[in-house]
Amino acid sequence: MSTSIRVVPVASQREMNDFIRIVYRIYKDCPQYVPDLESDIREFFDAKSNPGLEFSDVQAWVAYRDAEPVGRIVGIINHHANEKWKVQNARFSMIEFIDDLAVSKALLEAVAEWGRAYGMTSLQGPMGITDFDKEGMLVDDFHLTGTMSTIYNPEYYPRHMEALGFEKEADWVQIRVTIPEQVPEKYARVANYAKQRMHLRVIKPTMRGIRKNGLGHKIFDLLNQAYSPLFGYSELSPKQVDLFIDKYLSLIDLRMVPIILNDKDEVVGVAVTMGCLSHAMQKAKGSLWPFGWFHLLKALKWKNEGSAEMLLIGVRPDYQAMGVNALFFENLIGLYNQLGIRWAETGPQLEYNMRELTQWEAMSPEYVKRRRCYCKHLA
Repeated sequence: MSTSIRVVPVASQREMNDFIRIVYRIYKDCPQYVPDLESDIREFFDAKSNPGLEFSDVQAWVAYRDAEPVGRIVGIINHHANEKWKVQNARFSMIEFIDDLAVSKALLEAVAEWGRAYGMTSLQGPMGITDFDKEGMLVDDFHLTGTMSTIYNPEYYPRHMEALGFEKEADWVQIRVTIPEQVPEKYARVANYAKQRMHLRVIKPTMRGIRKNGLGHKIFDLLNQAYSPLFGYSELSPKQVDLFIDKYLSLIDLRMVPIILNDKDEVVGVAVTMGCLSHAMQKAKGSLWPFGWFHLLKALKWKNEGSAEMLLIGVRPDYQAMGVNALFFENLIGLYNQLGIRWAETGPQLEYNMRELTQWEAMSPEYVKRRRCYCKHLA
């Protein structure tokens, strides 16, 4: 059966439909899986909708057994990231496959061959064009429900990667916390120091301020500074920033986005959080129409799911370890209690970023959902 596997570059609407819809077969009976919106997947490959394609080469493939789609993968070469890190890496992303080693092998070999043609010497992933794309294959806690901003995959995926000679390059972990009724004393004390001695204050943005007053670009300029030293990070271009502002920030309850200013009105910290949309995305089943928009709007505006996603926290390098994070927690804990949010989960955080990980200690954190970037040398 393995000899009949064909890996086909996506070049037609039919192949793109197969690429998108293979997940409905793989996750048919999986209550933990949270689907992407099909429109988001299509826009990823559209240069008019994805400014990251200005500096990245991208190719998608679908694996077929006879006429049946059995897997998919995307190859990415981010030239900005390669220049920054002085590497020749091809990345793979959006990988999905049935539990057949011949299928996963054929998909990864297709990306490897494509990468070699561009002079690449290593293959790594799952990673996107930027750190704000989904990255990191789930390697444990498969029983926990996924989120709209992270990868969920079956338990057999890591076994395939290891069997095919891929090794760990980096691991991320996520933190899950129960929201306390009161701000822990440690956070309150440090937050008071930051306000009184450092002259820092919290504001909540408006879309007018984000769009008209340049606040959106100041936020992402700070994120580029804060995240620049982190594994694989590729700075966002001004066009990418505009995309994130228009497409994503406009959907978020901006009360859940505290911004820290210093006494010169400079942005020195930002936390982007939102109510969890996992169940709403599951009900939408990959489409806004006919009723997917209603489920998402309900979760965003009217009735949250009782939990929050702490998508990212960024602090300007010269203000790190100076109490900025305590201001975030002081502000968000009160708001979460007001909104009826009982627990929260962070986005993926590098396992060796101890400054980031230790900030949660006052809330008895639970480490969940380890995920991995794999790498293999291209001979």
